Amino acid sequence: MQTDRSEQFAAACALMAMVDEMIDGALLVDRDARIVWSNDKHVWFTEKLMAQLGLQSREDAIGQPVERVIPHSRMREVVETGRSMPLDIMRYGEHTLLVSRLPLRDETGEVIGALAFALKNSLTYLRPIADRFNKLQSRLTRVEQELAASRASKYTVENLIGFSPAMLQVKRLVRRAGQINSAVLLLGETGTGKELVAQSIHACSDRAHRPFVGVNTAAIPENLLEAEFFGVAPGAYTGAGRQPRPGKFQLADGGTLFLDEIGDMPLPLQAKLLRALQEREVEPLGSNQVVKVDVRIIAATSRPLAEMVRSGAFRPDLYYRLNVFPIQLPALRDRRDDLEILASLFSEKVALSLDQPMRDLTPSALDALRRHDWPGNIRELANVIEQVYVRTEGDRILADDFADILPDAPLDRPAAVEGRRPLAAAMDDLERSLILEALADCRGNKLEAARSLGLSRTNLYAKLRKHGIPVQPDD
Repeated sequence: MQTDRSEQFAAACALMAMVDEMIDGALLVDRDARIVWSNDKHVWFTEKLMAQLGLQSREDAIGQPVERVIPHSRMREVVETGRSMPLDIMRYGEHTLLVSRLPLRDETGEVIGALAFALKNSLTYLRPIADRFNKLQSRLTRVEQELAASRASKYTVENLIGFSPAMLQVKRLVRRAGQINSAVLLLGETGTGKELVAQSIHACSDRAHRPFVGVNTAAIPENLLEAEFFGVAPGAYTGAGRQPRPGKFQLADGGTLFLDEIGDMPLPLQAKLLRALQEREVEPLGSNQVVKVDVRIIAATSRPLAEMVRSGAFRPDLYYRLNVFPIQLPALRDRRDDLEILASLFSEKVALSLDQPMRDLTPSALDALRRHDWPGNIRELANVIEQVYVRTEGDRILADDFADILPDAPLDRPAAVEGRRPLAAAMDDLERSLILEALADCRGNKLEAARSLGLSRTNLYAKLRKHGIPVQPDD
């Protein structure tokens, strides 16, 4: 048997001699991963290396464990497993080598050693591969950055406008929700800003650097909801792509998943959603493999979930899973103190989008807004202000401008009789004097003056323009 193995090693050496011109170095090891042969020009046996190993010649390396000559060699792995490594990039000293490793077997199939060789001019072979890899890596990094940016939250707590008691309570709860990892249920009428609140919670949580993914349950056909939530395996159904398509849970992994209009989710999908929340795993459509996910759930609805649970239209177990930290968002009619600042903010945004001068609201115009019941809440207010800009003209927004927009809007009263000063003019003068006094006390600092007056900085600038007070940058 020993003679047969010697003959096999000799045949391997003869084969290596034939391909000598194609390689930079070759090495043979026996079944104990000890070196039995190397070619004359082996890149690993340099004079510097021989001196470091205390070897007088290359022949002294014969019989040595391969790891003594090549500390990070994987030849022992090839011998022990019998698996080849056709292509591997190896860094050794100053060399970057393209190495192939193959097991050697006898006629019975038993592994008796292994052969390794480094391709000649490895860098020449590697460079096109490395260039291609670097380009693909750069493209992947760019796409990941763009995707991360598109999935980032756009709003923070500072974007929650209003100083009414109801809004101050909402801001307090949002900051508290950002400190915990439990599910949050946002309750409120349509147009109260539930997605803005959800993004604000995400932005002040420890998941802020991870994706924020929102999905509107009411906007997706029922037969597509499961695929949208849990993803699709390749070939799951006719027309499905050859590549897996991740669902919202996978896209939000590590971050926050916002489930808007959760009250419109069909009952069969509620059961699957509950399991995903409990097990923290999803099973893509058409797949038998489960995928682990780590998401924080924020759900929102304008429907009375508690009543739906009692009527059987919503699963009680899912309701209890979602209703851990409820936040009730106030309707606009319940926070009328915020109407002026919100209307001024929307006026500024619309003017900017239409490239028009900003129009201040007269006291009578604000009265008209306060009389309205606002069934569409903040979204309706934004729409009304935009309609005024598009349908009317003037330097200021008057109550008359709402006549065709808000049915219950009062008309501007006629001017007061001659010789008596109108109340609106007196109020304007008083307001102007108070602003000038605040600016003087704060040495022209707009932010401090706004705080002392109980205004936002945006609202203060609007009033400065209204009263013709020069607007200068803060000192």
